[in-house]
Amino acid sequence: MKTKYPYRFIISGGGTGGHIYPAIAIANELQSRYPDAKFLFVGASDRMEMEKVPQAGYEIEGLWISGLQRSLTFKNLMFPFKLISSLLKSKKIIKKFKPNAAIGTGGYASAPLLKVASGRNIPCLIQEQNSHAGITNKWLSKSVYTICTAYDGMEKFFPAEKIVLTGNPVRQDLLEIASKRREAQQFFSLNPNLKTVLVLGGSLGARKINQLVDGTLPFFNTENVQLIWQCGKLYENEYGKKSYKVVQVHPYLNRMDLAYAAADIIISRAGALSVSELCLVGKPVIFIPSPNVAEDHQTKNALSISEKNAAILLKENEADATFQQTIAALLKDETKQKELSANIKKLARPNAAKDIVDEIEKMIKT
Repeated sequence: MKTKYPYRFIISGGGTGGHIYPAIAIANELQSRYPDAKFLFVGASDRMEMEKVPQAGYEIEGLWISGLQRSLTFKNLMFPFKLISSLLKSKKIIKKFKPNAAIGTGGYASAPLLKVASGRNIPCLIQEQNSHAGITNKWLSKSVYTICTAYDGMEKFFPAEKIVLTGNPVRQDLLEIASKRREAQQFFSLNPNLKTVLVLGGSLGARKINQLVDGTLPFFNTENVQLIWQCGKLYENEYGKKSYKVVQVHPYLNRMDLAYAAADIIISRAGALSVSELCLVGKPVIFIPSPNVAEDHQTKNALSISEKNAAILLKENEADATFQQTIAALLKDETKQKELSANIKKLARPNAAKDIVDEIEKMIKT
């Protein structure tokens, strides 16, 4: 029997931007198709989703939940109580909201919420951003209808019959960056005759990437290579006053579309959303994945791209010896730049949000 209008969607995902922004993108696509639909987000009460989701215009409820630590801590001792509390609150939320579908994008809060929803036969879908599945999504995989993934080969984590390869939802302002190159050069006051390298370490920054770039500043200066260096808010005081003639240091970049448009080469971490954006952008990329994340998933993300000759993977523990050499070689090799650019663009999935919502529609209309 088909569900009656207006639809009611409950969405859970958070802890990091990598879980929050796909959840918001999915909600936005649902709202564009069903303007009368009702939405409720569920997140962890002390995490960034409690701020970011209302900023995007959606209501959110918080659960008292956190993940398990790798060592024996007081937080671990509290975990069973938090889980019970979150399951009970999830039951109350679902009973009151009466959703037609539940969508999870990873993060601690989505585990109790979707477990309760699936137990009540509410159609559930999860979206996995990384090439190595997270604990929450692996735990939920047996009880949901559909699992939307961003990478091939996810059968080693999930039931193959439930997997749909959709990609990760990304910002739509990145679809036409080629037309913004002149605007970008003016925005950043760049010389159009010089090469530009864009360095990204995430909104807070990446210590190792910053150290590598700082040690290589004389090279950029000597070679007249322009540098847009996003050092992160945590490192603004340490690096924000560097004054080489071709280097711009920014704690945060508000116009990422223009930063991408200005770049000839990009140096980046390999978080799931960053990788998806960079596939869409289609510029030569050097990935320096963080080794300090769960299951080393950034290295796995980067490897899935570099194995297709679509990016260069530089591991942190090798970077001190090879960072400058790798950049210098790529800057000189126009053929390699074009090759990497063409190959990474083949991996882009610009319609991910639409494809995920297509799958949600299949669930609620059967």
